[in-house]
Amino acid sequence: MATDVLAHIEGEVGRIRLNRPKALNALTRDMCSAMTEALVEWREDAAVRAVLIDHLEGRGFCAGGDVRMLAESGSKDGAEARDFFFTEYRLNHLIFTYVKATVAFMDGITMGGGVGISQPCRFRIATENTRFAMPETAIGLFPDVGGGWYLSRLPGRVGQFLALTGARLDGAECHHLGLATHYLPSSSLEEVKARIAREPEQLETILRDASTQPPPARIAANLDVINRTFASDKLEEVIAALEAEGGEWAENELFTLRCKSPQACKVSLRLLSDGAKMHDFADEMRQEYSVAAHVVQRHDFVEGVRSVLIDKDNQPRWDPDKPESITDHMIDTIFAPMPAGQEWTPLSTDGAKQ
Repeated sequence: MATDVLAHIEGEVGRIRLNRPKALNALTRDMCSAMTEALVEWREDAAVRAVLIDHLEGRGFCAGGDVRMLAESGSKDGAEARDFFFTEYRLNHLIFTYVKATVAFMDGITMGGGVGISQPCRFRIATENTRFAMPETAIGLFPDVGGGWYLSRLPGRVGQFLALTGARLDGAECHHLGLATHYLPSSSLEEVKARIAREPEQLETILRDASTQPPPARIAANLDVINRTFASDKLEEVIAALEAEGGEWAENELFTLRCKSPQACKVSLRLLSDGAKMHDFADEMRQEYSVAAHVVQRHDFVEGVRSVLIDKDNQPRWDPDKPESITDHMIDTIFAPMPAGQEWTPLSTDGAKQ
């Protein structure tokens, strides 16, 4: 519904506000379309100097996408799921290539689809309420919406660690890793947004002056062990490294990893390996669309959504259920390009569908 996204001009900035609090602002296709429409309109409007993206209320900036719909579609012909991914990825790419300054306020749960609309922004604001994660491997999916691009560019092997385990980061950790450009107390946000609306030419100065020193980033103490144990692009070798490492941290991560879909974990490692070599974000989104279109109709995704979100028994029956049973050929088929005429394409410069 249009009311799930409120888009308007305030002062000299465009405001996009997510307004689906009962679903933690999880994105629907209509929400993605509404945001795209506003961004395309403002792109050529000289009166709009910058764009601010936030949420109206609740504890979630954006908790992801409509995965129940995706699973229902995946259990049939997958057409509705492909349409959602196509629309969402166009939005992600539009923000990534947007000429005007964009600011995402990650004040709350920022996961999946929320990562996809915040990470391409030029300025990304974390607060004490930020909870950032890409938890897709728990439902047989993978860190999409540009995850192969963003995570592969984090320091060391942190991206692989986040992609496989779905670990949650707080605002200080996001700032430490570069996922956030600024750290602000949530109490200051409304005044900061109002100031930017009045003086968008001072945007960077306003954000800098409002920033505070974040608490110590907890993940910093584990970077060495993360780089050591998640060094390989082979899932079996990551598991072996964690087993050899020993200790409470490694045992906890090993337990977490063994609960994830082995197929999704292997897809994620391949995605980040490929993503690190990509030179064009459109190429990243084109590949992720192909992978998503294939994965959404696989057993593990439908089963993962059943286990975590529908029956909530948290006892997924992965198939195959062991990493060594998943061959390179199986992963290759998931990464196969879409047939001619069915590939993902970005919006044309005038916003028309190509």
